[in-house]
Amino acid sequence: MSAMSLYVVGTDGSDTAAKAAERAAELARVTGASVHVVCAYSGGGTTEVGVGSDKFVISALTEAEQISEQLASTLRTSGLTVTVGVQEAKPAAALLDEAERLDADLIVVGNRRMQGVQRVLGAVANDVAHKAPCDVLIVKTV
Repeated sequence: MSAMSLYVVGTDGSDTAAKAAERAAELARVTGASVHVVCAYSGGGTTEVGVGSDKFVISALTEAEQISEQLASTLRTSGLTVTVGVQEAKPAAALLDEAERLDADLIVVGNRRMQGVQRVLGAVANDVAHKAPCDVLIVKTV
């Protein structure tokens, strides 16, 4: 175990993901760990959004960055150290890759299917539980 524990949690902007992140944050506060928020995305495509005469191009990467940073900002309000990461991968693969890359101590996932814009996150908890390089906490989110 590293000097400071690290907990990895995924988000897709859903309430289910937020509940899992809240549990990760509770544990991190008690144990002095930091939290790493991961958002997976698929495809390098872009979406053009028009507001009046202004046009904005939003990529899947940009959206994933915004989703993960929004959750991280919420968690930081309680004084936690929170980092973010985004990966073009399936959600379970992104969580597993980030946990391995960062030598995480715990992955926290929700127990239900999660849905987000442009992706459906299938049986993430099941995949993570069977392939994780560290402990896994599956949070009852519904």
